[in-house]
Amino acid sequence: MQFLYAFLVGGATCLIGQVLIDKTKLTPARILTGYVVAGVFLSAIGVYQPIVDFAGAGASVPLSGFGNLMAQGIREAVDKEGALGILKGALTAGSAGITAAIVFSLVASLFSSSKEK
Repeated sequence: MQFLYAFLVGGATCLIGQVLIDKTKLTPARILTGYVVAGVFLSAIGVYQPIVDFAGAGASVPLSGFGNLMAQGIREAVDKEGALGILKGALTAGSAGITAAIVFSLVASLFSSSKEK
């Protein structure tokens, strides 16, 4: 059942994004940023973690899950380090994912070339 829940929640997240792309004048970059901000907001009010517990990767893998991860990192860092944690917490919590994105992008750039228009 966990796979079904992950599929349904992740699919609903993608569906909302696709509807926003098709029916509004929002750019994809604004929609993606909105997902991260929504993840932070939902985490701050305590709603996102129950969704992650229910759907697993269906909620933790999309960009809203990255926002949730950043909010958790900030919360933990503020508890340990005070106000300085506001600046350090998000990057510390998301450092593995950010590093992986940079490394995989570099590797992909080595095996591909840009096309001139």
